[in-house]
Amino acid sequence: MNVTDTHALDTHVLDTDVLIVGAGPTGLALGVDLARRGVDALVLESAGQLFPGSRGKGFQPRTMEVFDDLGVVDAVHAVGGAYPVGMVWQNGERVVEHQMFEPAEPSEDSPYNRSWMVPQWRTQEILAARLAELGGTVAFHHEVAGVEQDEAGVTARLASGGTVRARYLVAADGGRSAVRRALGIGMTGEDVDPNPTLVADVRISGLDRDNWHIFPPREGDDLLMVCPLAGTEDFQVMARFEEGAAVDTSPDGVRKVVAERSHIAAEDVTEVRWVSDFRPRAALADRFRSGRVFLAGDAAHVHSPAGGQGLNTSVQDAYNLGWKLGAVLTGGAPAGLLDSYEEERRPIAAQMLDLSTAVHRGEVRRGGATRQLGIGYRASSLTEETRDTVGEDAIRAGDRAPDGTVDGVRLFDAFRGPHWTLLALGVGLPDGAVGREVPVVRGGAHGAYGTGLFLVRPDGYVGWAGDTPEGLDAYLGRFGLGA
Repeated sequence: MNVTDTHALDTHVLDTDVLIVGAGPTGLALGVDLARRGVDALVLESAGQLFPGSRGKGFQPRTMEVFDDLGVVDAVHAVGGAYPVGMVWQNGERVVEHQMFEPAEPSEDSPYNRSWMVPQWRTQEILAARLAELGGTVAFHHEVAGVEQDEAGVTARLASGGTVRARYLVAADGGRSAVRRALGIGMTGEDVDPNPTLVADVRISGLDRDNWHIFPPREGDDLLMVCPLAGTEDFQVMARFEEGAAVDTSPDGVRKVVAERSHIAAEDVTEVRWVSDFRPRAALADRFRSGRVFLAGDAAHVHSPAGGQGLNTSVQDAYNLGWKLGAVLTGGAPAGLLDSYEEERRPIAAQMLDLSTAVHRGEVRRGGATRQLGIGYRASSLTEETRDTVGEDAIRAGDRAPDGTVDGVRLFDAFRGPHWTLLALGVGLPDGAVGREVPVVRGGAHGAYGTGLFLVRPDGYVGWAGDTPEGLDAYLGRFGLGA
């Protein structure tokens, strides 16, 4: 069975370790992470195909680092591009350029330090291909209608009448998550903007692809933006409407709003490939876990698209949960490790929701915070900082582990894979201080890290830091590792 199978699933007898509901970027990224760990996982998708639109269209630097580890960053780079400079139009003429993002250049410790545009449908194709390469499965036309669980596992009841049994279930089925509703988990939030917004993927003749075209509100209408989608011939149209307005999502409706708000003629919109409408809101699930069921992505948090935080936070949910499920299911870690998923990710999701809302309302620019490189887990129960003295700007336990080169070894190359990694920088480390499951990179003092021992988690964060190996083996033992 592969990612194109639809009805071949025998849902009456199938058992799997992890059932992932939803084949969006969150579910597919989780499937990839579990597959490379040897975890038996199945992705179910209610639709008959992968999502066809560009609703989420960009990746922040931290997500590009995740894709580096998952083995898809080259593919993502190959089909995408940098965000273009905004161009404000008025009365059919170019008026002024608008910088959509604060500029940032790659550096040794942050090699992907700018946003990268890839339409969502193409991202899903890349992740699905990677999942198939690793032997994973997506089964289409399978809608989950109910969930029951006991001490040993979860039973998903399908709308078609069958059932699937799994040890754990992850709901990655979007903002209207059927699994979340079945569990009775509420969402707390607010309308970020009462004005409805239309979004569409279209083809337009005669419009350059060098800029993100911005048509400010005029009397009687509202904002229109037309963004060339990198790596395609398409443009994404976003049009905001007055509160209470009825949004016409027909092809003629899309053509009409473009023509009314810009110099582009309706007939120049030669094709409408996908269209939807939404009302920007921010909402956070009251819990990210119920027993053996976890919420991830939009099922757990719904963002305004401003600032590009929703899709990125979602992929990083999967990345956080994937290594923990793998450690419990195949690595001998205690099941209590899974408690740290909600502990770590829910505060981050709340933080990113606040940021998305602030960007939407024009209170902050798309800058350093939106790149998500500063996200960390210093307060996590998994974090142990054993050094007595640490410089104010130094890397601490809980921080993202930067890239760099140590004794000729690129750190992201050393980190890549499902393992932990120990950096021994400028300090001695006796042979046998860690088990064979933990590769060691040795070298002198490093600019980003300084000196010390830094144990890097499978998701690229420093879990433990010290000046000596004392306490390291006990820490590793918490995860079924150690000498």
